[in-house]
Amino acid sequence: MNIRQEEHDAGSWRRIARLDWRRVHILLQAGDGAAAGFYLQQALEKLVKAYLVQRGWQLRKTHELDRLLDAASGYDGTLAAFRPLCERVSGYYIVERYPGAGEEGPDVDQLGQDLIEARQLALALFPDEQLA
Repeated sequence: MNIRQEEHDAGSWRRIARLDWRRVHILLQAGDGAAAGFYLQQALEKLVKAYLVQRGWQLRKTHELDRLLDAASGYDGTLAAFRPLCERVSGYYIVERYPGAGEEGPDVDQLGQDLIEARQLALALFPDEQLA
């Protein structure tokens, strides 16, 4: 499978999302909230894209979880309940990538709560998902 084919393969997106999910936990254990938040955003972005790609959605380059979730909510309206999570976690992408955006990153306790909610979103997207 070439890169172009993999972009349109939901399984490939899910596989990489699982790697990012594991990185979140490793970085949290190391006390790196900014990097853990970044990888949480990445994991959720890839899971939502997998959900959308599986439904024939035209892949777009965006990191905005709230916009991706809006598109996913068009297929399943119950996903809209995760919008506050997606708005919050979208901000974690910026913290790690741009100076002056709050280098300390998200609070570790908040990240713990976000992980609980993120797992619920992952299961809402893919009931068979097994995140480590």
